[in-house]
Amino acid sequence: MQTIDWIVLIGTLLFIVLYGTWKTRGSQNVQDYIRGGNQAKWWTVGLSVMATQASAITFLSTPGQAFHSGMGFVQFYFGLPIAMVIICMVFIPLYHKLNVYTAYEYLESRFDLKTRSLTAILFLIQRGLAAGITIFAPAIILSAVLGWNLTKLNIIIGILVIIYTVSGGTKAVNVTQKQQMAIIFTGMFIAFFLIISYLPEGITFSKALDIAGASGKMEVLDFSFNLDNRYTFWSGIIGGSFLALSYFGTDQSQVQRYLSGKSVKESQLGLLFNGLLKVPMQFFILLVGVMVFVFYQFNPAPINFNPKAKEVIQNSEFTEEYKALENQLIKIQNEKKEVINKSFASNNKPKLSDETLKNLEILNASEVNIRNTAKTLIEKVDPIVETNDKDYVFIHFILNNLPRGLIGLLLAVILSAAMSSTASELNALASTTVVDLYKRNINVEKTEKYYVNASKLFTLAWGVLAILVACFADLFDNLIQLVNIIGSIFYGNVLGIFLLAFFIKFVHSNATFVAAIITQAIVIIGWYYDWMPYLWLNLFGCSLVIVIAMILQLIIRSGSNNTITKQVQ
Repeated sequence: MQTIDWIVLIGTLLFIVLYGTWKTRGSQNVQDYIRGGNQAKWWTVGLSVMATQASAITFLSTPGQAFHSGMGFVQFYFGLPIAMVIICMVFIPLYHKLNVYTAYEYLESRFDLKTRSLTAILFLIQRGLAAGITIFAPAIILSAVLGWNLTKLNIIIGILVIIYTVSGGTKAVNVTQKQQMAIIFTGMFIAFFLIISYLPEGITFSKALDIAGASGKMEVLDFSFNLDNRYTFWSGIIGGSFLALSYFGTDQSQVQRYLSGKSVKESQLGLLFNGLLKVPMQFFILLVGVMVFVFYQFNPAPINFNPKAKEVIQNSEFTEEYKALENQLIKIQNEKKEVINKSFASNNKPKLSDETLKNLEILNASEVNIRNTAKTLIEKVDPIVETNDKDYVFIHFILNNLPRGLIGLLLAVILSAAMSSTASELNALASTTVVDLYKRNINVEKTEKYYVNASKLFTLAWGVLAILVACFADLFDNLIQLVNIIGSIFYGNVLGIFLLAFFIKFVHSNATFVAAIITQAIVIIGWYYDWMPYLWLNLFGCSLVIVIAMILQLIIRSGSNNTITKQVQ
């Protein structure tokens, strides 16, 4: 990184922190601090909702996901627009009618305090863990790239977020997220067009898509019902819908974004805006990753994008074997480039020939085998080093190919995304802790200023805890998958509780409370033993808690009827 990159990076981050702190200083009541004074317009709501979900993990992991596995991951988001419509029709009007500060307040009026508290605690567990991951994601990349201490980076990122989130609450989160999304969109579009411009002369965008398709990267839809396939049309539509319903309808980090809307209509328009834009946005980010793949068909690519992987192998007994694999990879990459260029030149057509497609399929399979063999060698030297390099692909491209100044901008994109998502999570964690646990269970009337200060204190506490989680976190296959796995373990159960509350009126509090505990235990066991792809855990958990609660309620009712009958006799 050059001086100009540091200026762009530090200047961008300081602007966001200082602007958010200055713009939202002085909140004196809970209404302002937790719901932003209900002044947010629909575009602010929509961008805030989008920024909360689009963490640094999205911009680090998603291009790498596409580089290795293609566009199929976009199916994960197919259920989101469906969920947005349902939430606009059912959840938002109800939340506004009850004038709640958190989603879980409704559960007490429908069930009881213990059910409300349990659901809030489930949210706090999974979102507290996720907050740590959103800090850890950019920190581990920057530490590997810049050689900085990982723990110090976790602390720096966490402190930057804590400063303006503690100061301004929900309004600070909403205000800063608009600037952050502007930076994010600008940076990603610049990166996309630069990648296209870096392709060899004669390789147009349509030819680049053809090259990607020949390598299996453009297979967007998978209509199979095979549960071994993690991302299919059906898992996206069904499992993704339940995950999105849970996340956007019951997760306070999202609910708090649209509860700050000026009216029901503004909140609904904001969510519909998110529903319309989210799938195209994810498609675009994946397409950036696919274009990075095409770029590396004509330019040298490392055998493993994690710089620590090569570092551990260099001084080991497998150094020569690893170098041999690198030479094999260079040979294959040169053969692929020659095959592609020859096909386009001889055909004089925009499409690759059938013979070329077959050759590329063979060469791609050989490349995958070489990369897997390299991973095995790295694991032999040091099993702790992460060999899954999906999270390093895009950052490697940025640092080695973008011009000065733009490197700082793209790093600012990554850190802005981390800060926006983490700020929403800390804000929601503090609100839930104060409103659903602290204020409700202590039963002591205090002043508005007291609870504002309590919210600030809990924001700080959750921020410190998130930093600690980040310091002890480790890569798990792929960061974007890790966050979604954590969510899927808890979200189905929470959504089921809300659906029981909304639609199944004969089920009461005790049956729901016991069913929720049983369901959570079963879902965790099911995830641990890998019963199904994690997306299906959302549907599984939601259905399970509903069925168990209904059965328990019928048993309770039957027992009560028998008792009454005996008393009458």
